Amino acid sequence: MEQSSSETRLDKVDRQLLSIIQENGRLSNAELARRIHLSPPATHARLRKLEDSGIIRQYVALLDRDRLGFDLLCFVYIRMAMHELNYLEPFQDHVRSLPEVLECHHLTGQFDYILKVALRNRRELQDFVREKLVPLKGVAQITTSVLLEEVKSTPVLPI
Repeated sequence: MEQSSSETRLDKVDRQLLSIIQENGRLSNAELARRIHLSPPATHARLRKLEDSGIIRQYVALLDRDRLGFDLLCFVYIRMAMHELNYLEPFQDHVRSLPEVLECHHLTGQFDYILKVALRNRRELQDFVREKLVPLKGVAQITTSVLLEEVKSTPVLPI
């Protein structure tokens, strides 16, 4: 398999280590070492190398959205009227500042952006769209889809 220019070369042990910590990032270094059959210092050095190279960007806790009262997960599709940087950059900066927005992706095709947004209820969705998106310069169309069922959601990459 050909490797992309931005892909870092990883050996079998690095891949095994990454697979394990994707599933449980709280394992101790000693437990990681036991699972990959290396010494704790060697395991720690590999982790540090993966962190320093940017392959491991951060460690996070994944929270249960429903249990925290965020009943609505929405996908908001945005079409921009103009595709000039003086419209796109302020839009992107604004979206980055919105805590409700979990993800924002710049797309090709029918829409320019898709936002993944977590909200508590329909009223929050209405306020989010009216107060935080509609007033933005350059926004031509906003289409919102509400998630009915989450069939699969994982942060785990198939290493």
